[in-house]
Amino acid sequence: MFEYKQVLVVRSDLNMSPGKLAVQVAHGSVSASEKARDMKKDWFEKWMKEGQKKVVVKVPSEEELRKLERTAEELKIPNKLIKDAGLTELPKGTYTVLGIGPAPRGKVDKVTGDLKLLGG
Repeated sequence: MFEYKQVLVVRSDLNMSPGKLAVQVAHGSVSASEKARDMKKDWFEKWMKEGQKKVVVKVPSEEELRKLERTAEELKIPNKLIKDAGLTELPKGTYTVLGIGPAPRGKVDKVTGDLKLLGG
């Protein structure tokens, strides 16, 4: 069983195309991973060794995304909020994804455990 995971939280209200969504999730994963490598190197290394478990969930609004960011910060979980550059589908500065972790799954679940999977 995986002890560490990363969760990518996507705003469902933006109705991003599949390609745009994939890129934003990738930005969230890489950016949050880099932050975890700097803040919690042992978590990052264990997650890498386990196979880099990732889960993608959804929230209905920017407000919900920001609440999760604050909770992750309070719990001292590495996270990164992704802001779009505005070059394609979305206005510049639109917050799209929150990458949380990698971190111990119990800590991450305190932030995202009640959220529905993207597509579910």
